[in-house]
Order: sequence, then structure tokens, then C-alpha cells
Amino acid sequence: MTVTAIVGANWGDEGKGKMTDYLSAESSYVVRYQGGRNAGHTIINDYGKFALHMLPSGVFHQNVMNVIGPGVALDVDAFFTELNEVIDRGVPKPRVSVSNRAQIVLPIHRLFDELEEKRLGDRSFGSTKQGIAPFYSDKYAKLGIQVADLLNETRLRSKLKQTLEAKNVLLEHLYKEKPIQVDELVAHLLELGEQLRPYICDTTVMLQEAHARGENILLEGQLGALRDPDHGIYPFSTSSSTLAGFATVGAGVPPHAITRIMAVTKAYSSCVGSGPFVMELEGDEAHELRIRGGDAGEFGATTGRPRRVGWFDAVATRYGCMVQGATEIALTNLDVLGYLDRIPVCTGYKLADGTETQNFPVTAELDDATPIIAYMDGWKTDISDARSFEDLPAAAQKYVEFIESAIKVKVAYISVGPKRDQLMIR
Repeated sequence: MTVTAIVGANWGDEGKGKMTDYLSAESSYVVRYQGGRNAGHTIINDYGKFALHMLPSGVFHQNVMNVIGPGVALDVDAFFTELNEVIDRGVPKPRVSVSNRAQIVLPIHRLFDELEEKRLGDRSFGSTKQGIAPFYSDKYAKLGIQVADLLNETRLRSKLKQTLEAKNVLLEHLYKEKPIQVDELVAHLLELGEQLRPYICDTTVMLQEAHARGENILLEGQLGALRDPDHGIYPFSTSSSTLAGFATVGAGVPPHAITRIMAVTKAYSSCVGSGPFVMELEGDEAHELRIRGGDAGEFGATTGRPRRVGWFDAVATRYGCMVQGATEIALTNLDVLGYLDRIPVCTGYKLADGTETQNFPVTAELDDATPIIAYMDGWKTDISDARSFEDLPAAAQKYVEFIESAIKVKVAYISVGPKRDQLMIR
């Protein structure tokens, strides 16, 4: 029995949702441990196509307890909207537990996110405007509202008054907006608390006991290694750690519990949001790769924004796998590259001073870095029906073997399409 973390090796949008959905079938618990609804996981199964933002990706399996851990930025409105949508589309009501220690994304967090992005204009960080950065600012300033606070009006009112003291000053004098009244906010949050009450429990105790029993636990990461605020392309990062090392904290399981870390990466590169992206393509070349990318092309599950795309970046992916501590790789979207005669890959970077490197640089050196390109033979055929590594054309096999040798981690799973069965175990 194992505790497995599924994490992104790159900028996010690698295909983690599909892998979580697949591995959920053999898990007792699927846990969201960080981030909020600022990113989404696209899943295609017998019920249809879903873009999950708040719910864990195990909600399609009746055997799974889906857990929102204490490290999650919980948007309660979005939680219920998504839960009701899943049920309305024919999925049996999922089993869900919400940590009483998780903190709440407030309406004022979303408001401040929008106002600040507008104020920054061209200097903005590409926020999804879901309130994530203001939420984490409050969390670490000790102004956050925990789930348990929603069930205690006196405590909730006192904490909201404290946080609104400074925020109303900013609203009036920086953003030229009307101040927020605490009574209106309290009433809304108390109502949400009552709706949430049946789902609330001490998930840390639940998962610790499950681990002691030897049950399978799947920890579902959000975004990718390069969006981590400490090890990624800061400040073009998210506000919580995207690394497997944080999974034990955000889920509430022992530090020694994780025995398997699956890093997910695409057979090419994609990215939603701002920041340096050395292997980025432009123009017609980018457009063709984007529209071929997956079931609905390369467009963000949360924002709908066209993803920035490029060829496979061995430098970034090797680094991402290293900081994640990956024990294996799931390689997704290999089928997308079947239209190419030759497939470019990035094997190194050339920095502004002329230095060539195979190590991923700090953000300050990435802006002027350029890719060093090598080429591999394409296979020029549809591989979406392949179900084993041996079914792949020789050129596709060599491409997988190149990636494996370049990032120094075994490619254990290969996805050749968006459906559950379009996956091979290697």
C-alpha cells in the first residue's frame, strides 16, 4: 500500500487530472493539498468531459473519499457550484470531506485580485483573478478565516473586522472603491458554513489513521514545479508550494509517508500565464501545435486562455523532476506530435553572456536565454490506438527513450489521447 503524489514537472497543464482519475480507481483517498480554483484539471470519462477546479479528481469513483486538505485555498461558492454540476451531469454523489483547518477564499480576496491586476496593467503577473495571492497574503499575515470559523458567528465577525480595517483603507484610497460592510460578509459566510457543515471533519486524523491502516492515498498537486514560489520562475509563480515535498504538510500525512512521486510532463511544452518560457513558439508554428494539442486544443481549463506552447524542454523538465523528487514520469500527449516530419527538442540554454548550460537558471537569467535545439525523426502516423510501448512506431519509441535519458527518470506511463483507455503502462 502506498501514498502517491501526482505533481507537475513544468508550468502546469501537464495532464495531471487524467493520471489522478486513472490512479483513483485503486485508491481509497484522493487529496487536494494546495492551491485553490486558480487552476483546473480536465478529465474525460464515461460521464463526459469535466474541468475540475476545486474538487479532487477522484469524484468519479464511488470507492474514493475525496479530501480537501488543510493546505487548500477553499472557495466555498465554487466548491458547491462544481459539486452540483458534477451531480447534475449524472455522476453519483461523491464522497467528500473538507478539513476544518482549511482556509477560506473570501469574496474580498477575489475583488482585490481583480483590482490589483487592473492597477498593474502591463506589469501584471498573469493572475487568474480567483483571489489566490490576496488569500495567501492574509493567511500568512494571520488574518485568514478557517473553515471552523464559519460555524462560530462571534469569532467570524471579530476576525472579519480585523481584516477589513486595513482593506477598507486600501479600497478607498488606493483603488477608489467603496468600503465593505462586515454585516453583509458575515451573513453570506454563515450561510455557506451551514451548507458546508456536513462535509467538515478533521481530515488530518482521518488520513493519519488511513495511512496507519495501509490504505492507498493519492495526493493531487496543482500547477507544476516551475510555478513554485521558492524553486520556480518567481515572481511569475503561484502562491503555494507546488512541490511533492509540501504534500505531506498540505494533506496532513507523515513526512515519511510518500513512497511514490509521479511527475507528469507533456511530450512538448505548454504554459498558461506570464513569465519566462525559453522554448516558446510564435505564429503559425505555435498555432498549429496549439490546435492539435489534446481533445480541445491548448486552452486553459480555468481561464480559457490560449496556452503558450513550445517543443519539449529537457532543461526545464529535468529540473522540475529533480525538485519534485520524481520516482517516475507520466508522459502525456505523445500522439499530438504525429504530424511532424522532424521534432525539435530543447537540449540546453544559451545565456546572455554566451554561456551554454543544461541547468535551469534563476529567473533573472531566463529572460535573455535562448534554446539550443536538436532534432529527432517524426513518426508521421496516428498512434492513438496504441496500447503498449511495442505498438508505437520505432521513431516514437526513440523519442520516449530520449526523454527518459534526458530527464534521468523512468517514463512509466505514456498517454496517447484524452480518454481513460488511451494510456499504456511501460
